[in-house]
Amino acid sequence: MSRVAIYARYSTDLQNAASIEDQIRLCREFALREGWEVMETCCDKGMSGASIVRPGLQDLLNKARDQSFDLVLCEALDRLSRDQADVASLFKHLAFLDIGIFTLAEGKISELHVGLKGTMNALFLKDLADKTRRGLRGRIEHGRSGGGLAYGYELVNERDQNGERIRGARAINPEEADVICRIFEEYAAGKSPRSIARDLNAAGVIGPGGERWRDTAIRGHITRGTGILNNELYIGRLVWNRMRFLKDPKTGKRVSRLNPEQDWIVKDVPELRIVGDDLWAKVKARQHEIRHSDGISKTRASRFWERRRAKHLLTGLVHCGVCGARYAALGKDYIGCSSARGTGTCNNRKSIKRAVLEDVILDALKQHLMAPELVSEFIAAFNAETSKQQRSEAQKQKIKHRELEDVIRKLEGLYEAISDGLRTPGLLAKLEELEARKAALDREIFQELPSPPALHPNLAKLYQKLIEDLRASLLSPETRDEALDLLRSLIERIIVSPTDDGLSFELIGDITAMIEAAHNKKPASEGAGVLGLYVSSAKVVAGAGFEPATFRL
Repeated sequence: MSRVAIYARYSTDLQNAASIEDQIRLCREFALREGWEVMETCCDKGMSGASIVRPGLQDLLNKARDQSFDLVLCEALDRLSRDQADVASLFKHLAFLDIGIFTLAEGKISELHVGLKGTMNALFLKDLADKTRRGLRGRIEHGRSGGGLAYGYELVNERDQNGERIRGARAINPEEADVICRIFEEYAAGKSPRSIARDLNAAGVIGPGGERWRDTAIRGHITRGTGILNNELYIGRLVWNRMRFLKDPKTGKRVSRLNPEQDWIVKDVPELRIVGDDLWAKVKARQHEIRHSDGISKTRASRFWERRRAKHLLTGLVHCGVCGARYAALGKDYIGCSSARGTGTCNNRKSIKRAVLEDVILDALKQHLMAPELVSEFIAAFNAETSKQQRSEAQKQKIKHRELEDVIRKLEGLYEAISDGLRTPGLLAKLEELEARKAALDREIFQELPSPPALHPNLAKLYQKLIEDLRASLLSPETRDEALDLLRSLIERIIVSPTDDGLSFELIGDITAMIEAAHNKKPASEGAGVLGLYVSSAKVVAGAGFEPATFRL
């Protein structure tokens, strides 16, 4: 009996949430007719097939590594992916795990399906994109929205003479229009976008998308025409096709690119004007003045964005203990809560020197997170957990042995029936099924289980020596990048909270990465394998009784 995992997906192309249930139902009915056992069901709702970066699909691939099923079943190959390269990658990955793909539309998927169907799906995506752009272009020619609703406007429910809804119609929202005028006037008077955002939040004004105001939403990007201050729709000028979007093959995310100005589509829509020409001109004049000031001009002339910026040890790892926002750079040497300064929604305005915080964290990594008494306790708890896991695996092996004996007994009965001259299609099919199950059980039973890792009794000393070596490596340009990557892998999160006498620091470390590093001097994410299949045991033990320590300045 084949063990299958069902995968279903719907995007936005004339489908809805019911499509998921329909796909799963059809797949279950098919599996029942074939005598297959459904082990897993994974799905993605409202997710495009152009990218492989989908939670449901990633969950399916993670479960495939456990080999709890030997066949992926879905309605059609394009449910897995519409991207030709992604289809080929999925097929290759599952084939390596000895897992096949079967679809209701194409049947058993082979290399031929991957090539032909993948190409067809890729062409479908291109054709769909072209048709979508053609439809949007038609809306723009009539002065209507080509997608999205800018702040300051609301949708209008209009219908044509046949009663069909006219899409893309919008009108000015008076309340939001007043806010837009306020922003333009305050900026023209010399106020910074950050101060404007802070004051709007303090006054309880809701920002775009129902979120709090941020300075970036106001400032935007002049060249790309983004942000409140650069949206030409506010002066009754609709600009479309300013940018195009491409998919990054590494991340699956869309990346914007600026189109040549001659490709832009521009239409006058005077009925949507909110800002007068004089006010718009004052804002543009101030932006031009700032953009061409000596400091900004020199910075832009250096093309700093083309140079790799120095990577700091704690970048992206430090969070505010009051609001949860990340800490961001404040000038050259200091960091502080991004919400406190960006939106004014947090009262934690205490900053700290980056170098001081790095020293505190390095000391904490060495002295506290792998203290000898904690390591001894962890090793004992870890050994108990791995013993429990081994007992569970042994029980599973016993069950498989009993099933194997039962399969062999049934096979011997069938062999005797065949030797007696009994040959029917049903008997031969049953024989093939039992032989396939016997082969699978043989592989599972005689596959050697890994031995539990031997955690060195001097693990704490090994780890502390490692931190000292890495600390010294940070000072050398040749070894800095490698040392940074390894140190960052040991830190899960740092929480900084204000206190009456300064700041308190809560450092949460990744216990599995610490053990791997102490043994291998290489983070587990890069292929170190001390814990191997017992990583989950380490996480269970650490999560159950090892609380992060708190350090104060």
